[in-house]
Amino acid sequence: MLAVRNSELDYVDTTSFEDTQILALPMETPKVLVVDDDEIVLEHLTALVAAAGYRVLAVKNAAEALESLANHFTSIVILARNMRGTDGLALCRTIREKAFAGYVYVVLLTTHDSEEDILAGIDAGADDHLNKRASPAQLLARLRTAQRILSLEHSLLGALEERKRIAMTDALTGAYNRRYFMRHLHRELNRIRRFGGEVSLLLLDVDHFKRINDNHGHAVGDEVLKVFVQRIQEGLPRDTDWCARLGGEEFAVVLPQTSLAGANIVAERLRMKLASAPASTSGGRISVTTSIGIGGVQSFANGAELSVEELLNAADRCLDTSKQSGRNKVTVAKLRLRGL
Repeated sequence: MLAVRNSELDYVDTTSFEDTQILALPMETPKVLVVDDDEIVLEHLTALVAAAGYRVLAVKNAAEALESLANHFTSIVILARNMRGTDGLALCRTIREKAFAGYVYVVLLTTHDSEEDILAGIDAGADDHLNKRASPAQLLARLRTAQRILSLEHSLLGALEERKRIAMTDALTGAYNRRYFMRHLHRELNRIRRFGGEVSLLLLDVDHFKRINDNHGHAVGDEVLKVFVQRIQEGLPRDTDWCARLGGEEFAVVLPQTSLAGANIVAERLRMKLASAPASTSGGRISVTTSIGIGGVQSFANGAELSVEELLNAADRCLDTSKQSGRNKVTVAKLRLRGL
């Protein structure tokens, strides 16, 4: 694995999908929906499935089944193929066409066991096929298979979400990374271009960070960066405000629907919070201050060109001014948009 120091690139993807081990993670016992117009069969199946430890819902026709799935999502459906006024195959197809909260595993119950009947059920979207005359043990075995498959699906989705989070997160500090910053700030600017509004960008740089690394080592420098991000996140006033590490000791804070005057207030609060107390590290207590530059955009015309680079450059110029005027300062300048 490539070692990356805190002053270098903020994100290196060292994994591939093949490296990810997918294990069946525990999930709550799935609910089972039983659909049959025969009240005796319905009562029998409901009692059997409930006795096996599953939570069970029971309905008598396709309309009630779809309503139940929409209102009380059920990941396993035991469905009779032949019911009065209801085509079980048509219900299978409808289930597959609709978007539910998760995958619906369908076990089709039928009295027909010909190859043609089995293939028709599979083509309609059924996951399994069971004769109504089969023993209770066979039905419960089918349910265990369904639960095992659903657990694997649950694990896979969890792994994919975790990989997505990692791909957009700085591994050291837990802040968003540059990739996330560029993508989501671009979306924010597009939103302003279409609907109007404003956004402010704060660029923050840890003052004299090279000195911290030189005097205390990179491990302590890493600890300082972690404290830095923690204090920034604690100081952000709204859930919609977010922080990203752009690289090394440079960070960005995006404040949607915030004027430059409002951004200046937030920046001063962050500056004072960061300087309020030394950061506790394994190398001792280290004083940390920040220089901040602020850029902002406000759109009044659909034809305005909104550029992430323009906004970054405006904030970066202000950041340089804060550094050159003694550091531990905030500088604000408004970005002029072409087309306004």
